[in-house]
Amino acid sequence: QVQLEESGGGLVQAGDSLSLSCTTSGRPTSRAYNKAWFRHVPGNEREFVASISTSGIGIAYADFVEGRFVISRDNVKNTVQLQMNNLRHEDTAIYYCAATSKPTPQPQREANEYDFWGQGTQVTVSS
Repeated sequence: QVQLEESGGGLVQAGDSLSLSCTTSGRPTSRAYNKAWFRHVPGNEREFVASISTSGIGIAYADFVEGRFVISRDNVKNTVQLQMNNLRHEDTAIYYCAATSKPTPQPQREANEYDFWGQGTQVTVSS
């Protein structure tokens, strides 16, 4: 089983940046998994943010990202990064890292296609 743990959340001002990291461990190797970031606000559905293929070449972003975020992965350190720039108040949410054992070249966007999840890290952006 693959285990995931997020870090890097915090309280920032609108316009600031944050870098989130997801550390993966376990077997099969984490290289075999597409990975993604989702976010959740109470009262709303869990929302797709970004995903990345096993090689790091295939990448997908939600429309609301609008060029502000960058997802990347390091398959040596077994980490997935989400660099978030120009944060907005509406970006406030719990951010979750996810992995799927059924990778596709174009990484998945739907939460129900992912079978491993971290506990989440809180991102709060003041207006």
